[in-house]
Amino acid sequence: MSNTAILISALETAPGVIIPLIREVPPRFLKRRPSPEKWSAYEHAIHLSQSDASFRARLELILSTPEPFIKTIENSPEDEAGAMLDIGLDESLDRYVRERASLVELLRELTPEEWQKTAVHEAFDHYSVFIMFRHLLNHEMLHAYRIEELLLKKDWESLLSETH
Repeated sequence: MSNTAILISALETAPGVIIPLIREVPPRFLKRRPSPEKWSAYEHAIHLSQSDASFRARLELILSTPEPFIKTIENSPEDEAGAMLDIGLDESLDRYVRERASLVELLRELTPEEWQKTAVHEAFDHYSVFIMFRHLLNHEMLHAYRIEELLLKKDWESLLSETH
């Protein structure tokens, strides 16, 4: 298996790890932030469901532009303030599964040359299509880890009693 095949396989199976993880979070803790500036498990899941569109747009830019420039993706102030809590989880996770399947199909069609195509990234020393999708996987696993931390948190009950 090539590195691209392994990466594609990991991206393809990631929703099968992340969605059961988010479903395991008790409903009473799902939208609870561990602190005002930290996202809830719900927000991490919504954020993940929105990521593929940005990476797909970046791929199109890199493949269609002679000297592509990639800007850093920043979370909006609205998202940081809790706007994702108003987005439907089930619909978002369904979209995540659909968009990921479509993205994986597209990635399987890339040539070895397209995987190595480079871009100038605002924050990174070097950047290619391969690095971009490895970054997507790492980004996804970071958020999955944050969801799992919240799922396994021992002191939720004491935090609930303190605020009521």
